[in-house]
Amino acid sequence: MTDLHSIAFMLNGKSVTADVDARLHLADFLRHTLHLTGTHIGCEHGVCGACNVLVDGRSTRSCLMLAVQVDGAHVETIEGLTASGQIADLQAAFTARNALQCGYCTPGVLATAAELLTGNKPTRDEIRDALSGNYCRCTGYHAIVDAIETVAGKRHGGAP
Repeated sequence: MTDLHSIAFMLNGKSVTADVDARLHLADFLRHTLHLTGTHIGCEHGVCGACNVLVDGRSTRSCLMLAVQVDGAHVETIEGLTASGQIADLQAAFTARNALQCGYCTPGVLATAAELLTGNKPTRDEIRDALSGNYCRCTGYHAIVDAIETVAGKRHGGAP
């Protein structure tokens, strides 16, 4: 027997209501119920950051959060961040700097960067610190940091 709970929240700017099992993780709800497969599942232990989405503007591990916890929240996935144009400059910089290779970690990294860039212009050390929860096996991070630093410079005035 399942323990269903009704939830209502904003997802990528649209209202969503659903009945979800109390034990269903947000990542599984997004991927399997709502078919938003840009949220990747990696370690399922909150270590790799591949499943990061924005919940009320904060980068959040969707593999550790239950779907019932987003009741009343605003959730943005990579699909929503892309459609809104909010991260278009980040995506262009990632391409220009070759900051992605296999792309598996990229949606989570972009969610982390989106949150980071809403504040002041971060330093390289602050960028690295913010990315410490995102695991990338391909790039070695240098190009990712370069791309985020480039966008930070453009968004917050002046060169990186």
